[in-house]
Amino acid sequence: MELTLKRDESGAHSTLGELYIGDKLECFSLEDMVRVDDPATSADEGKKVYGQTAIPAGRYEIIITYSNRFGADMPLLLNVPGFHGIRIHSGNTDADTLGCILVGVAWHAESLRDSKVAYNRLFDALLKARQTGEQVWITIENADETSEI
Repeated sequence: MELTLKRDESGAHSTLGELYIGDKLECFSLEDMVRVDDPATSADEGKKVYGQTAIPAGRYEIIITYSNRFGADMPLLLNVPGFHGIRIHSGNTDADTLGCILVGVAWHAESLRDSKVAYNRLFDALLKARQTGEQVWITIENADETSEI
C-alpha cells in the first residue's frame, strides 16, 4: 500500500497537508512546522526544534506496533532521520504532536476536525494491508519540492 502526504505551506505553528492512499484523498493532516536546513536562513530557523519540527520529506515504511504512550497498536514510521517514535495518530492542533502526523476529516484554521473518525478509518486500512502481508509505505512531499522517489 502506498500513501502520499502532500504538505501545504507551514503556518505560524503547524503544517497542513492532504493524505492519499494511492490516488484517493483519504484525509487531511497536521504536523509541526517544516524547518529546512538552509545556510541562507538565520542560525535557528532551519534547525530541528524538539516537539516543534516536522519530519523530513522522504519515503518511510510504516509498521503497526504497540505504543506505550497511547496504550494501543498504532502506525509507526521507520528510519526517520533525526527522529524516533514517529506515529500517525489522532489529535487536533500542533500541541498534540511531537513530530508525529495527525489526521482529520477537515481543517479549520490551524487545527483538524473529526480526527478520531479519520484515524480509525485510516488505521483500519493500514491494519488490513499489514495483516495480509502487504508492506505499507508513505511518501512525504513538501509544498515547494517535487518528490524524486
